[in-house]
Amino acid sequence: MSEQMNYGEDYKYIPMTSVSSGKGQEVRPDIYSFTTQVVNLCMIGEPSSPTGWTLVDAGMPKSVNTIIKEAEKRFGPDARPNGILLTHGHFDHVGAIIELIEHWGVPVYAHELEIPYLTGQKSYPDADPTVEGGLVARISPYFPNEPINLGQHVKPLPNDGSVPILKEWQLIHTPGHSPGHVSFFRESDGALIAGDAFVTVKQESLFKVLVQDQEISGPPRYFTTDWKQAWYSVKKLKDLKPNVAITGHGLPMEGQQLEDNLALLVNDFDKIAIPKHGRYVDGTEN
Repeated sequence: MSEQMNYGEDYKYIPMTSVSSGKGQEVRPDIYSFTTQVVNLCMIGEPSSPTGWTLVDAGMPKSVNTIIKEAEKRFGPDARPNGILLTHGHFDHVGAIIELIEHWGVPVYAHELEIPYLTGQKSYPDADPTVEGGLVARISPYFPNEPINLGQHVKPLPNDGSVPILKEWQLIHTPGHSPGHVSFFRESDGALIAGDAFVTVKQESLFKVLVQDQEISGPPRYFTTDWKQAWYSVKKLKDLKPNVAITGHGLPMEGQQLEDNLALLVNDFDKIAIPKHGRYVDGTEN
C-alpha cells in the first residue's frame, strides 16, 4: 500500500450485512445503485457511453473486490471510472477508497470541509451510542472513526456548485451529518444522490437495516453532530423537488412516495429524525 495513503488504526471489517448486499439496481439508464453490506454507492454513466463513468462513494471496509467486480460486470473488463466523488468521509463511505485509488489511479473529490478527515488531520467526533433507535446505535463506538490519509489523491470540490467529472450535475452542500457532507442533483430529470443527508431506512435499528424495511429517516443519529444544519439540509433537498433519491442507506425512493415522505420529514424532522436525547442534541432549533 502506498506510503502516502493509510487508514486509521481502527480500520476493520464490520460483520453486518443486509438482504440487499451484493445487489444492484438501475435507477435510471445511467444511474446504478449498488449495496455493499449496509451502504449504497452509485455508478453514474451508461455502460456504452464514450464519456465514461463516475463512482460516488466507496463502500464498506474490505469491499474493494466486490466493487471492482460489479463495475466490470456493468462497464466491461478493466472498467475504470474517470474519478470518485465522496458524499462524506465516514468509514462506510470510504471503506475501499485506498485500494480503489491504487487499482484505478483516478482522482478523488470531496468538499473542502471534509478534506481534514481524509488527509489524516482530524478525527470525526465520537459516535453517540446514547441516542435511541436500536442496536446499531448502541454498537456505533465500535465503528472506525479515526481519519484516513489520502494525501494528494483527494482534491476539494469547487465552491461554485459545479461537479468536475459530472457536467450535468450540481453540488449541494448538505452539512449536519458531517461538516462537508454533500449531495448531487441533476435538474434535467430530478435525480438526487443524497448520501446520508437523509436515508430511507431506520439506520439505528439492526432489524430494519438487515431486512431493509423502507422508511424515511433523517441522517444516521449516532454520527450526526449538528441537527440544526441537518434539518436545514433536508429542507434544501426537498425544495429541489427531486423525482428520485438514492440515499446512503436504504432502497431508492421516487415519485409521489418521495415527495410525500420528504414533506413529512421536513415538517416533522424534530419528531422523526432528531433523537430525544444524546450528546449532540442540545441546542437544536427549527
